Amino acid sequence: MELQEDVGGRAFGKKPRTMGISPVQTSSHEMSPLHAKFQEIGRELDVMNEKRERLVKASRDVTIHSKKVIFAVHRISALNKAATLEQAERDLNAVRNNQVTRLARELQGNDYWKFRRAFSPGMQEFVEAATTVEFVKNGRLLTLEELNRSFFDIKDAAKQPFEVSIPDYILGVGDLTGELMRLAVSGVAAGQPGAATAVCIMIRGLYEGFSMLPALHENLRDWRMKSDTMLQSLVKVETACYNVHVRGSEYPPEMLAGDFEYSGDDQS
Repeated sequence: MELQEDVGGRAFGKKPRTMGISPVQTSSHEMSPLHAKFQEIGRELDVMNEKRERLVKASRDVTIHSKKVIFAVHRISALNKAATLEQAERDLNAVRNNQVTRLARELQGNDYWKFRRAFSPGMQEFVEAATTVEFVKNGRLLTLEELNRSFFDIKDAAKQPFEVSIPDYILGVGDLTGELMRLAVSGVAAGQPGAATAVCIMIRGLYEGFSMLPALHENLRDWRMKSDTMLQSLVKVETACYNVHVRGSEYPPEMLAGDFEYSGDDQS
């Protein structure tokens, strides 16, 4: 049976079509509270990401300039030791006053620990450079207290003194052993066997202390790698001392040094 149509041409028994428009529509100029909250969170995340990128860049600059200090120390000889050490200390102060200061000004309050992974590599490299210079100059380990005292004039965004954290100091000292091993190699090659003995005593003490410390769980992978590298450096220096004392009268220093020369894989 055919459906009858009304005057307007609409078939009886059928519902009128709708366009899917809600009876109550939100104006395009209005914004729901949830949407506004998401936009606020998005802006905060953008600010955090931009700060993290600046910290990563500052950390890379600290790393680059700290490595230059370490390379300069390895060029020391008996003829230029005093002048080279003075220049290395000036360069280290420049890194502290320029790159580290720029890094510190990005931090405020909990930002230090929130963004620590972004700038930790640079601070570890700075610790490595500072402790290397101190050992070559005075034959001792630069303590964390002494290191942080040198940062007293560097303030963060909240005008608080900037400090190196305990994990960064420990991991930086772990890298120091590789530089000490290289100094021992250079000392033996230069006909100074006493250098290897002094370095051996230092690395042995550091490794013993390093082994007794609890693992840094937040840096567990770095901790294991540095611990293994420290042991390798100790074995190489102990081998050097053995060769010097047992075969020192049979071979020239250059040949002895070649027996335990470090490879490219030892670079930190």
